[in-house]
Amino acid sequence: MTAQLTTETDTRRVSAGLSRPLRIGPASWLVPLRAGLACLVGLVLLAVLVALDLAKGDFDVPVADVVRTLLGGGDPGQQFIVRELRLPQTLVAILTGAALGLSGALFQTFARNPLASPDILGVTRGSALGAVAVIVLSGASGYGGGLITGPLQTMGVPLAAFAGGMIAATLLYLLSWRKGIDGQRLVLVGVGLSAALTAATSYLLVKARIEDAASAQVWLNGSLNARGWEQAWPLVWTLAVLVPLALLLARSLNALQLGDDSARGLGVRLQTTQLFTLIAAVGLVAVSVSAVGPLEFVAFVVPQIALRLTGGSRPPMLASMIYGACLVVAADFVTRVLIPFALPAGLVTAAIGAPYLIWLLLRTNRKVSA
Repeated sequence: MTAQLTTETDTRRVSAGLSRPLRIGPASWLVPLRAGLACLVGLVLLAVLVALDLAKGDFDVPVADVVRTLLGGGDPGQQFIVRELRLPQTLVAILTGAALGLSGALFQTFARNPLASPDILGVTRGSALGAVAVIVLSGASGYGGGLITGPLQTMGVPLAAFAGGMIAATLLYLLSWRKGIDGQRLVLVGVGLSAALTAATSYLLVKARIEDAASAQVWLNGSLNARGWEQAWPLVWTLAVLVPLALLLARSLNALQLGDDSARGLGVRLQTTQLFTLIAAVGLVAVSVSAVGPLEFVAFVVPQIALRLTGGSRPPMLASMIYGACLVVAADFVTRVLIPFALPAGLVTAAIGAPYLIWLLLRTNRKVSA
Protein backbone atom coordinates (compact mmCIF):
# COMPACT_ATOMS: atom_id res chain seq x y z
CA MET A 1 0.00 0.00 0.00
CA THR A 2 2.89 2.34 0.83
CA ALA A 3 4.45 1.77 -2.59
CA GLN A 4 1.14 2.38 -4.33
CA LEU A 5 0.50 5.62 -2.42
CA THR A 6 4.05 6.84 -3.07
CA THR A 7 3.78 6.06 -6.77
CA GLU A 8 0.50 7.95 -7.13
CA THR A 9 1.87 10.97 -5.22
CA ASP A 10 5.10 11.01 -7.25
CA THR A 11 3.15 10.79 -10.51
CA ARG A 12 1.02 13.79 -9.54
CA ARG A 13 4.09 15.84 -8.61
CA VAL A 14 5.82 15.07 -11.91
CA SER A 15 2.65 15.85 -13.89
CA ALA A 16 2.28 19.18 -12.08
CA GLY A 17 5.89 20.10 -12.83
CA LEU A 18 6.82 20.21 -9.13
CA SER A 19 9.44 17.45 -9.36
CA ARG A 20 11.88 16.01 -11.86
CA PRO A 21 13.22 12.43 -11.91
CA LEU A 22 16.96 11.95 -11.31
CA ARG A 23 18.53 8.61 -12.23
CA ILE A 24 22.06 7.47 -11.40
CA GLY A 25 22.60 3.90 -12.59
CA PRO A 26 19.93 1.63 -11.11
CA ALA A 27 18.92 4.21 -8.47
CA SER A 28 16.45 7.01 -9.08
CA TRP A 29 14.93 9.88 -7.09
CA LEU A 30 12.35 12.58 -7.58
CA VAL A 31 13.93 15.98 -6.97
CA PRO A 32 11.48 18.77 -5.97
CA LEU A 33 12.37 21.78 -8.09
CA ARG A 34 11.90 24.39 -5.37
CA ALA A 35 13.91 22.37 -2.87
CA GLY A 36 16.65 21.80 -5.43
CA LEU A 37 16.86 25.52 -6.17
CA ALA A 38 16.98 26.34 -2.44
CA CYS A 39 19.85 23.87 -1.96
CA LEU A 40 21.72 25.30 -4.96
CA VAL A 41 21.39 28.85 -3.64
CA GLY A 42 22.51 27.65 -0.21
CA LEU A 43 25.62 26.00 -1.66
CA VAL A 44 26.56 29.20 -3.49
CA LEU A 45 26.05 31.21 -0.30
CA LEU A 46 28.14 28.71 1.65
CA ALA A 47 30.97 28.92 -0.88
CA VAL A 48 31.01 32.72 -0.59
CA LEU A 49 31.02 32.60 3.20
CA VAL A 50 33.81 30.02 3.28
CA ALA A 51 35.93 32.09 0.89
CA LEU A 52 35.45 35.21 3.03
CA ASP A 53 36.12 33.31 6.25
CA LEU A 54 39.40 31.98 4.86
CA ALA A 55 40.41 35.32 3.33
CA LYS A 56 39.78 37.73 6.20
CA GLY A 57 41.52 38.04 9.53
CA ASP A 58 44.57 39.69 11.09
CA PHE A 59 46.34 39.07 7.77
CA ASP A 60 44.05 39.39 4.76
CA VAL A 61 44.52 37.08 1.79
CA PRO A 62 42.83 37.90 -1.54
CA VAL A 63 39.98 35.51 -2.36
CA ALA A 64 41.67 34.53 -5.64
CA ASP A 65 44.81 33.57 -3.68
CA VAL A 66 42.67 31.60 -1.22
CA VAL A 67 41.29 29.50 -4.06
CA ARG A 68 44.78 29.08 -5.52
CA THR A 69 46.16 28.03 -2.14
CA LEU A 70 43.39 25.47 -1.60
CA LEU A 71 44.27 23.97 -4.99
CA GLY A 72 47.93 23.57 -3.97
CA GLY A 73 49.38 26.91 -5.07
CA GLY A 74 50.19 30.10 -3.19
CA ASP A 75 53.36 31.12 -1.39
CA PRO A 76 54.44 29.47 1.90
CA GLY A 77 52.97 32.31 3.99
CA GLN A 78 49.56 32.00 2.34
CA GLN A 79 49.64 28.23 2.69
CA PHE A 80 50.35 28.53 6.41
CA ILE A 81 47.61 31.12 7.01
CA VAL A 82 44.91 29.50 4.87
CA ARG A 83 45.57 25.78 5.17
CA GLU A 84 47.08 25.51 8.63
CA LEU A 85 45.48 28.32 10.65
CA ARG A 86 42.05 29.01 9.12
CA LEU A 87 40.95 25.96 7.13
CA PRO A 88 40.57 23.55 10.11
CA GLN A 89 38.42 26.04 12.04
CA THR A 90 36.27 26.80 9.00
CA LEU A 91 35.85 23.08 8.30
CA VAL A 92 34.74 22.50 11.91
CA ALA A 93 32.20 25.32 11.47
CA ILE A 94 30.83 23.71 8.27
CA LEU A 95 30.57 20.25 9.80
CA THR A 96 29.08 21.49 13.07
CA GLY A 97 26.45 23.56 11.27
CA ALA A 98 25.53 20.66 8.99
CA ALA A 99 25.25 18.24 11.91
CA LEU A 100 23.12 20.60 14.01
CA GLY A 101 20.88 21.48 11.06
CA LEU A 102 20.22 17.82 10.28
CA SER A 103 19.71 16.98 13.96
CA GLY A 104 17.11 19.73 14.30
CA ALA A 105 15.30 18.55 11.16
CA LEU A 106 15.13 15.00 12.52
CA PHE A 107 13.89 16.08 15.95
CA GLN A 108 11.20 18.39 14.53
CA THR A 109 10.03 15.81 11.99
CA PHE A 110 9.94 13.05 14.58
CA ALA A 111 7.94 15.13 17.09
CA ARG A 112 5.87 16.96 14.44
CA ASN A 113 6.56 20.11 16.46
CA PRO A 114 8.70 23.13 15.44
CA LEU A 115 9.73 23.58 19.09
CA ALA A 116 11.39 20.16 19.20
CA SER A 117 15.12 20.78 19.04
CA PRO A 118 18.07 19.59 21.15
CA ASP A 119 18.20 23.02 22.81
CA ILE A 120 14.62 22.69 24.03
CA LEU A 121 14.62 18.94 24.74
CA GLY A 122 17.63 18.96 27.08
CA VAL A 123 20.15 17.04 24.95
CA THR A 124 22.40 20.10 24.63
CA ARG A 125 22.06 20.76 28.38
CA GLY A 126 23.13 17.17 29.07
CA SER A 127 26.28 17.64 27.02
CA ALA A 128 26.96 20.90 28.86
CA LEU A 129 26.58 19.22 32.25
CA GLY A 130 29.00 16.45 31.31
CA ALA A 131 31.64 18.91 30.13
CA VAL A 132 31.29 21.22 33.13
CA ALA A 133 31.52 18.27 35.51
CA VAL A 134 34.87 17.25 34.04
CA ILE A 135 36.20 20.82 33.99
CA VAL A 136 35.22 21.41 37.63
CA LEU A 137 35.97 18.00 39.14
CA SER A 138 39.15 17.14 37.27
CA GLY A 139 40.68 20.60 37.01
CA ALA A 140 40.61 20.43 33.21
CA SER A 141 40.78 24.23 33.08
CA GLY A 142 44.53 23.92 33.36
CA TYR A 143 44.84 25.47 36.83
CA GLY A 144 45.11 22.13 38.63
CA GLY A 145 43.62 21.31 42.00
CA GLY A 146 40.84 19.12 40.62
CA LEU A 147 39.03 16.70 42.89
CA ILE A 148 39.63 13.72 40.59
CA THR A 149 42.50 12.71 38.35
CA GLY A 150 43.57 9.76 36.25
CA PRO A 151 41.37 8.29 33.48
CA LEU A 152 38.52 10.77 33.96
CA GLN A 153 40.86 13.72 33.57
CA THR A 154 42.53 12.28 30.47
CA MET A 155 39.12 11.55 28.94
CA GLY A 156 38.74 15.29 28.43
CA VAL A 157 35.88 17.67 27.92
CA PRO A 158 34.78 16.49 24.42
CA LEU A 159 34.17 12.88 25.41
CA ALA A 160 32.38 13.94 28.60
CA ALA A 161 30.13 16.25 26.58
CA PHE A 162 29.30 13.42 24.18
CA ALA A 163 28.49 11.04 27.05
CA GLY A 164 26.35 13.68 28.78
CA GLY A 165 24.28 14.22 25.65
CA MET A 166 23.68 10.51 25.17
CA ILE A 167 22.65 10.03 28.82
CA ALA A 168 20.25 12.98 28.62
CA ALA A 169 18.70 11.56 25.45
CA THR A 170 18.26 8.17 27.12
CA LEU A 171 16.47 9.80 30.06
CA LEU A 172 14.31 11.77 27.64
CA TYR A 173 13.31 8.61 25.78
CA LEU A 174 12.53 6.63 28.95
CA LEU A 175 10.54 9.42 30.61
CA SER A 176 8.57 10.10 27.42
CA TRP A 177 7.69 6.47 26.70
CA ARG A 178 4.05 5.56 27.27
CA LYS A 179 3.34 2.63 24.93
CA GLY A 180 5.11 4.72 22.31
CA ILE A 181 6.51 8.22 21.88
CA ASP A 182 4.14 11.16 21.53
CA GLY A 183 5.68 14.34 20.14
CA GLN A 184 3.81 16.68 22.47
CA ARG A 185 4.79 14.68 25.56
CA LEU A 186 8.38 14.51 24.30
CA VAL A 187 8.61 18.32 24.17
CA LEU A 188 7.04 18.79 27.62
CA VAL A 189 9.34 16.22 29.22
CA GLY A 190 12.29 17.74 27.41
CA VAL A 191 11.57 21.21 28.74
CA GLY A 192 11.50 19.87 32.31
CA LEU A 193 14.63 17.79 31.79
CA SER A 194 16.45 20.77 30.30
CA ALA A 195 15.58 22.90 33.35
CA ALA A 196 16.83 20.21 35.74
CA LEU A 197 20.12 19.78 33.85
CA THR A 198 20.64 23.55 33.70
CA ALA A 199 20.15 23.75 37.47
CA ALA A 200 22.71 20.98 38.00
CA THR A 201 25.20 22.80 35.79
CA SER A 202 24.64 26.06 37.68
CA TYR A 203 25.24 24.24 40.97
CA LEU A 204 28.59 22.95 39.75
CA LEU A 205 29.60 26.44 38.60
CA VAL A 206 28.68 27.95 41.99
CA LYS A 207 30.70 25.33 43.88
CA ALA A 208 33.70 25.45 41.52
CA ARG A 209 36.92 27.40 42.04
CA ILE A 210 36.80 30.73 40.25
CA GLU A 211 39.35 29.67 37.62
CA ASP A 212 37.49 26.46 36.78
CA ALA A 213 34.14 28.28 36.67
CA ALA A 214 35.55 30.87 34.26
CA SER A 215 36.94 28.14 32.00
CA ALA A 216 33.62 26.27 32.05
CA GLN A 217 31.66 29.42 31.26
CA VAL A 218 33.79 30.08 28.17
CA TRP A 219 33.04 26.57 26.90
CA LEU A 220 29.31 26.93 27.71
CA ASN A 221 29.04 29.93 25.39
CA GLY A 222 30.07 27.80 22.39
CA SER A 223 33.25 28.84 20.63
CA LEU A 224 35.00 27.98 17.37
CA ASN A 225 38.28 29.61 18.37
CA ALA A 226 41.39 27.45 17.92
CA ARG A 227 39.40 24.48 16.66
CA GLY A 228 41.50 22.10 14.57
CA TRP A 229 41.66 18.70 12.92
CA GLU A 230 41.24 16.86 16.24
CA GLN A 231 37.71 18.31 16.43
CA ALA A 232 37.02 17.92 12.70
CA TRP A 233 37.64 14.19 12.30
CA PRO A 234 35.00 12.99 14.83
CA LEU A 235 32.49 15.20 13.02
CA VAL A 236 33.50 13.74 9.65
CA TRP A 237 33.09 10.14 10.77
CA THR A 238 29.81 10.83 12.59
CA LEU A 239 28.29 12.51 9.53
CA ALA A 240 29.58 9.70 7.29
CA VAL A 241 27.60 7.18 9.35
CA LEU A 242 24.49 9.10 10.40
CA VAL A 243 23.69 11.08 7.22
CA PRO A 244 23.05 7.89 5.19
CA LEU A 245 20.95 6.56 8.09
CA ALA A 246 18.87 9.75 8.08
CA LEU A 247 18.36 9.53 4.33
CA LEU A 248 17.21 5.92 4.63
CA LEU A 249 14.61 7.06 7.16
CA ALA A 250 13.27 9.83 4.89
CA ARG A 251 10.34 7.91 3.39
CA SER A 252 9.18 6.59 6.78
CA LEU A 253 9.45 10.10 8.24
CA ASN A 254 7.23 11.38 5.42
CA ALA A 255 4.60 8.85 6.43
CA LEU A 256 4.90 9.88 10.10
CA GLN A 257 3.60 13.33 9.18
CA LEU A 258 0.19 11.72 8.63
CA GLY A 259 0.04 10.57 12.26
CA ASP A 260 1.05 7.38 14.06
CA ASP A 261 -2.07 5.38 13.13
CA SER A 262 -1.85 6.33 9.46
CA ALA A 263 1.86 5.52 9.41
CA ARG A 264 1.19 2.07 10.85
CA GLY A 265 -1.52 1.56 8.25
CA LEU A 266 1.01 2.38 5.52
CA GLY A 267 3.34 -0.33 6.80
CA VAL A 268 5.82 1.85 8.70
CA ARG A 269 7.53 0.17 11.64
CA LEU A 270 6.74 3.02 14.00
CA GLN A 271 8.89 2.21 17.04
CA THR A 272 11.90 1.20 14.95
CA THR A 273 11.69 4.40 12.91
CA GLN A 274 11.36 6.54 16.04
CA LEU A 275 14.28 4.82 17.77
CA PHE A 276 16.68 5.16 14.84
CA THR A 277 15.60 8.76 14.27
CA LEU A 278 16.43 9.60 17.88
CA ILE A 279 19.76 7.78 17.67
CA ALA A 280 20.76 9.72 14.56
CA ALA A 281 19.58 13.09 15.91
CA VAL A 282 21.21 12.66 19.32
CA GLY A 283 24.48 11.38 17.87
CA LEU A 284 24.75 14.41 15.59
CA VAL A 285 24.11 17.00 18.30
CA ALA A 286 26.27 15.23 20.90
CA VAL A 287 29.36 15.12 18.69
CA SER A 288 28.77 18.75 17.65
CA VAL A 289 28.55 19.98 21.23
CA SER A 290 31.59 17.91 22.18
CA ALA A 291 33.57 19.66 19.44
CA VAL A 292 32.67 23.33 19.92
CA GLY A 293 30.35 23.61 22.91
CA PRO A 294 26.66 24.54 22.76
CA LEU A 295 25.82 26.66 19.71
CA GLU A 296 22.37 27.74 20.79
CA PHE A 297 19.35 27.73 18.46
CA VAL A 298 21.13 26.47 15.30
CA ALA A 299 19.23 23.18 15.38
CA PHE A 300 16.05 25.07 16.25
CA VAL A 301 16.09 27.90 13.70
CA VAL A 302 17.70 26.40 10.61
CA PRO A 303 15.19 23.58 9.86
CA GLN A 304 12.29 26.04 10.01
CA ILE A 305 14.07 28.47 7.69
CA ALA A 306 14.85 25.63 5.29
CA LEU A 307 11.22 24.46 5.47
CA ARG A 308 9.97 27.89 4.40
CA LEU A 309 12.50 28.10 1.59
CA THR A 310 11.68 24.68 0.16
CA GLY A 311 7.92 24.74 0.77
CA GLY A 312 7.74 21.11 1.84
CA SER A 313 5.61 19.33 4.42
CA ARG A 314 8.46 18.74 6.89
CA PRO A 315 11.92 20.23 7.59
CA PRO A 316 14.16 19.13 4.69
CA MET A 317 17.33 17.26 5.60
CA LEU A 318 19.72 18.37 2.87
CA ALA A 319 18.66 22.03 2.93
CA SER A 320 18.89 22.06 6.74
CA MET A 321 22.46 20.79 6.55
CA ILE A 322 23.46 23.41 3.98
CA TYR A 323 21.88 26.38 5.74
CA GLY A 324 23.11 25.16 9.12
CA ALA A 325 26.65 25.26 7.73
CA CYS A 326 25.98 28.75 6.34
CA LEU A 327 24.80 30.04 9.73
CA VAL A 328 27.75 28.68 11.72
CA VAL A 329 30.35 29.82 9.17
CA ALA A 330 28.71 33.26 9.18
CA ALA A 331 28.86 33.32 13.00
CA ASP A 332 32.55 32.41 12.86
CA PHE A 333 33.18 35.22 10.37
CA VAL A 334 31.29 37.75 12.49
CA THR A 335 33.04 36.87 15.74
CA ARG A 336 36.52 36.61 14.21
CA VAL A 337 36.50 39.45 11.68
CA LEU A 338 33.66 41.96 12.10
CA ILE A 339 33.62 42.33 15.90
CA PRO A 340 36.75 44.05 17.27
CA PHE A 341 36.82 41.94 20.45
CA ALA A 342 36.66 38.22 21.19
CA LEU A 343 33.10 36.87 21.22
CA PRO A 344 31.96 33.22 21.26
CA ALA A 345 30.06 32.14 18.17
CA GLY A 346 27.30 30.72 20.37
CA LEU A 347 26.30 34.22 21.43
CA VAL A 348 25.79 35.21 17.77
CA THR A 349 23.61 32.17 17.02
CA ALA A 350 21.62 32.78 20.23
CA ALA A 351 21.08 36.42 19.24
CA ILE A 352 19.55 35.18 15.98
CA GLY A 353 17.55 32.32 17.47
CA ALA A 354 15.99 33.95 20.53
CA PRO A 355 13.91 36.53 18.60
CA TYR A 356 12.84 33.78 16.20
CA LEU A 357 11.63 31.64 19.14
CA ILE A 358 9.55 34.55 20.45
CA TRP A 359 8.07 35.14 17.00
CA LEU A 360 7.25 31.45 16.57
CA LEU A 361 5.49 31.29 19.94
CA LEU A 362 3.47 34.43 19.17
CA ARG A 363 2.55 33.05 15.74
CA THR A 364 1.46 29.74 17.27
CA ASN A 365 -0.68 31.52 19.89
CA ARG A 366 -2.42 33.57 17.19
CA LYS A 367 -3.26 30.38 15.26
CA VAL A 368 -4.67 28.73 18.37
CA SER A 369 -6.77 31.82 19.21
CA ALA A 370 -8.10 31.97 15.65
